[in-house]
Amino acid sequence: MTYYIAKTVDLSFEAAVARVTESLKAEGFGVLTEIDVKATMKKKLDKDLRPYRILGACNPQMAYQALTAEDKIGTLLPCNVIVHEREDGRVEVAAVDPVASMAAVDNPALGEIAASVRDRLATAVNAL
Repeated sequence: MTYYIAKTVDLSFEAAVARVTESLKAEGFGVLTEIDVKATMKKKLDKDLRPYRILGACNPQMAYQALTAEDKIGTLLPCNVIVHEREDGRVEVAAVDPVASMAAVDNPALGEIAASVRDRLATAVNAL
């Protein structure tokens, strides 16, 4: 089982970040956090890395359902979506597969919610 949904896009890095943010919004997600991994690695370790951004995406309705079904599920929220420049210079967008990440949680109600979130994330990524 793969743990992510990914697509390589013909966009610049910054354009891909903007486009995936809009695509997520169309599926009911907001971006709660944005981590510039490249800048962090440079600042903390003085190491160079290709552009790499982690977006913490949240669909409030789905998050509420998940939290009421399983009170510790917040340890797996929000759903991370990455935008990174690959070695070949192309840009890839990848989102966590919540079904895979929540597989260890024995809660059938949560499984249904995770499947719905996965479908929305896949729609957002595939729309790029």
